[in-house]
Amino acid sequence: MANASQILRQTQFLTSAAALKGFAPDIGAEVAFSGRSNAGKSSAINSICEQPSLARASKTPGRTQLINFFSITEEMRLVDLPGFGFAKVPPKMKQDWQKLMQTYFEQRECLSALIQIMDVRHPLRDFDKQMLEWAENAEMPVLVLLTKADKLKRGAAKNTLLKVRREVGENVSVQLFSSLNKQGVDEAQKKILDLMGYKETSE
Repeated sequence: MANASQILRQTQFLTSAAALKGFAPDIGAEVAFSGRSNAGKSSAINSICEQPSLARASKTPGRTQLINFFSITEEMRLVDLPGFGFAKVPPKMKQDWQKLMQTYFEQRECLSALIQIMDVRHPLRDFDKQMLEWAENAEMPVLVLLTKADKLKRGAAKNTLLKVRREVGENVSVQLFSSLNKQGVDEAQKKILDLMGYKETSE
């Protein structure tokens, strides 16, 4: 039987949308990836799906307003949300983005969980807290990936992990993650499929 790695390796780009009418069909289950610009979101998606160029990082942080949908199977999708926390963008663009995000969170029936990407060196910034608050209001499960864990010594990374866990509470899962040395990739793969209701079967 296929394991989590084999399932996620099948992921393919599906569509991009700037408005509700462009969203992929609202069926099955999907998890949404969110993170501040430069937090390592694209690298995390690529590592989890074991495809180096599946999600392309923009050279201009925060420029894109598109929501990108990726198909794992007909019933399961990953969604890459735009990261606006860091970028210097016009107020109207931020307002449009907020409206698009609100529409997505409020009307997306198949949305199963939020994967919030945070740089382990700069966790829980205002943008991260806003996303966690949206998820909490929607009573949605959250997995926090503390990316770039290879940039800190093991003790410092562990201390940050424990601190973030204390701050976000028991209802949010938090783990260390590194796209560079693959730390936490297996754990994240299994957790993400579990959040979509897929149960990995043993041989």
